[in-house]
Amino acid sequence: MPPLVLHRIEQPQDLHGLTDHELEVLAQEVREHIIDTVGEIGGHFGANLGTCELAVALHSLLDSPRDKVLWDVGHQAYPHKVLTGRRDQLQTIRSYEGLAPFCAIHESEHDIMGAGHASTAIGYAVGIKEAMRRGHGEDAHVVAVVGDGAMTGGVAFEAVHQAGGSGTPIVVVLNDNGMSIAPNVGSLSHYFNRVRLNPRLWHAREEVEGGLTKLPAGIGAAFERIGPHFKESIKAFCAPGLWWEELDFAYMGVIDGHDVHALRRALREALAAQRPVVVHCATVKGKGFAPAEEGGLEGMEQWHAAKPKSISRGAPAVKAARPSGAKRAPPAYTQVFGNALVQECRRDRRVLGITAAMNSGTGLHILQRELPDRYFDVGIAEQQAVLLAAGLALQGAKPVAAIYSTFLQRAYDQIVHDVCLQKLNVVFALDRAGLVGDDGPTHHGAFDIAYLRCLPNIVLMAPRDEAMLVHMLRTALCHDDGPIALRYPRGEGTGVPLPDRPRVIELGTGEILRDAGSASHGRGRVALLGYGSGVGKALEAADILSERGISATVADARFAKPIDAGLAAQLAAEHDLLVTVEEGVLAGGFGSAVWETLSDAGIAARILRVGLPDRYVTHGTVRLLHEEVGFTGRRIAERIEAAVAGRSGVRSG
Repeated sequence: MPPLVLHRIEQPQDLHGLTDHELEVLAQEVREHIIDTVGEIGGHFGANLGTCELAVALHSLLDSPRDKVLWDVGHQAYPHKVLTGRRDQLQTIRSYEGLAPFCAIHESEHDIMGAGHASTAIGYAVGIKEAMRRGHGEDAHVVAVVGDGAMTGGVAFEAVHQAGGSGTPIVVVLNDNGMSIAPNVGSLSHYFNRVRLNPRLWHAREEVEGGLTKLPAGIGAAFERIGPHFKESIKAFCAPGLWWEELDFAYMGVIDGHDVHALRRALREALAAQRPVVVHCATVKGKGFAPAEEGGLEGMEQWHAAKPKSISRGAPAVKAARPSGAKRAPPAYTQVFGNALVQECRRDRRVLGITAAMNSGTGLHILQRELPDRYFDVGIAEQQAVLLAAGLALQGAKPVAAIYSTFLQRAYDQIVHDVCLQKLNVVFALDRAGLVGDDGPTHHGAFDIAYLRCLPNIVLMAPRDEAMLVHMLRTALCHDDGPIALRYPRGEGTGVPLPDRPRVIELGTGEILRDAGSASHGRGRVALLGYGSGVGKALEAADILSERGISATVADARFAKPIDAGLAAQLAAEHDLLVTVEEGVLAGGFGSAVWETLSDAGIAARILRVGLPDRYVTHGTVRLLHEEVGFTGRRIAERIEAAVAGRSGVRSG
């Protein structure tokens, strides 16, 4: 059946003249469009299905982009994209040169802020509204839409504190579905869950307050006179919005987030209040898609994102049987790490695992299942994850903080001040190091080598394959002289056998994997020194060079700090060109460390550094992104050939 309303929506102002019934139809049509499109191409799914009515209600009342609608994270913003002129482009989302996976200010004037990390929208909203109050730009409404999972992040609390204290007239829409990616944790989450199941609490409070002030014989008047104290007592007894109101927000809720009429009524009142207001909406993650909506927490978590071609005609697609005799794919690095951590916990009772709301994403769901008493989930609060690790280490425990490379950036001060300065035995396991693909620049792990290498007391290492990851985790947990970090990429390993007995690697030692010996056919002698995933690219480049008459030595540095100075000096002395290969930014990265090490030793060497460019890399498949930035064996080989032939300005150290 063709859409009745959606095809008429080219901009959010097209919603302004619609009736409540038409808006309800529109919300359902947006939902069906997302199910059909994302089920085919893949992408964030469950949270978007829960915000269709909310996006429709907001844009039916607001005049975007004059009025500012800020969508926290962006997991819930697909309906917003559909309603703001990008309906027919939704099929390109997360694909190379297609729509961005999250809100992006370069993509649309209706995307007021760009963010892929949670808990930031309220802070943006406060800044925007305070600028308006001081005459910067046109005054308008400012609304921040945040999930209840985002409220486990401390930066959201900081913004709420400022907005309440300053009386900043913003509206916070709390989209409460009891989930972020995994079920939410912490006392605030438990509080929201109690509240969202008892919407009568708010009405009961109003009835009690109103009823007592109407009592006869002067009693009601007495209650009226003691109004503020009386209301605070009633509020403390039964109000679901106590926390917000104590921080000087007006609280409205709990509103049915799938009732367009109720949402519009609440939002009108909130927008007219001219003070900080929170509108607490209860929604269902995966609304309208039975496996998510009816599958409980497990179903909602499973359908947080949909894989390509995972849905057919509105239902889960039947998985094709794996052909008999087909080669099984290597395990993902995340899975290898998760299994290895469980074994390390069983080996040493001091070992504990910490995640910041990414249990399955980091592989710690395996530890949660196998040894739940050795597992911590702090919510979307990376700063607390690192502080928790510091506290555990002070008591002699061996904490492993498993956090994506890009998310660890949020806890930088804690790494510097609370871990490295005090030289605590904390292990940082940095998943998603390097380019991660479809999630794009907010999630690429491009900077961790550079932002960690400058810190005193820390050791940095990276495995070239999944077997080395197991060895390095053992090495990190046997290290008793300060923090240590290991980075590894997203996706499958290389297919090497996993070790039965992990071994400890001597810190600061690399190894030569392929020794070219003397140069062949009179061509220049080349050495490639790879770090982490860069080792595989170096080996690929060496194979291509060999076909073209250039024999290349390949070595695995294993450590970015401390660098194996002896190995670097040997490679520089025995070869005409030393090539460093890393999947991180070049500025301050691994190649810079090699260059500095040789320079400090007084060794002059021709060095070609291969890594990620000094810009934010877009979204798309990892293969396409590696091709774009030149991080492939073929492109590396071409650069080396040009350097050997003297056609490249290779710098000398």
